[in-house]
Amino acid sequence: MRIVIAGGHGQIALLLERLLADRGDSPVGLVRKPEQQEDVREAGAEPVHCNLETATVEELAAVLAGADAAVFAAGAGGKGGVGRTEEIDHLGAVRFADAAERAGVRRFVQLSSMGADREPAPDTDEGFAAYLRAKGAADAALVVRSGLDWTILRPGWLTDDPGTGRVLLAKRTGRGGVPRADVADVLAHLLHHPETAGLALELIGGDTPVLTAVQAAAVNRR
Repeated sequence: MRIVIAGGHGQIALLLERLLADRGDSPVGLVRKPEQQEDVREAGAEPVHCNLETATVEELAAVLAGADAAVFAAGAGGKGGVGRTEEIDHLGAVRFADAAERAGVRRFVQLSSMGADREPAPDTDEGFAAYLRAKGAADAALVVRSGLDWTILRPGWLTDDPGTGRVLLAKRTGRGGVPRADVADVLAHLLHHPETAGLALELIGGDTPVLTAVQAAAVNRR
């Protein structure tokens, strides 16, 4: 599969690219800065210099042409304030989804965040609240699309611990942390399980092997 990943230089995206390449897929990582291309190449992906903040839908569609799937894994990471978070995490996701539809790429997996589907608590840090609202708006814009076979993944708090290969994946999991490596592993499996289309799933560390968890999510979709 040729899989185009927005936010291709992100920590999770680099892990995902390596997993996909190892499995025989052809990942393509979009990067904002030319100097990021080598890291993407070392992860086994084809780097493409494409700034999500400035690229038009037409330009993104040209990159997506001929792809089998698309992954939105971009995020402002709290840099640049509320405006930049809105531009990347919300509007960037919408443009990327528009481009996927225009290019005829139906399979679309979006990396979101736990809590994006509800209003942040009053005591939430302002920057993080803006991030959750932007992710929530991107998710809301995705779920109404009939031209994409979408899946949304909402992990809990991210850690740099080694991956365990065991997770809890469900529509509601409760709060918890999860290694970035396991998030990447789940994304890779979701891409290869199109029967998870139409699902928004939360993810934390757990006891179930990743493949089993993804298969179970598809079976228990109701």
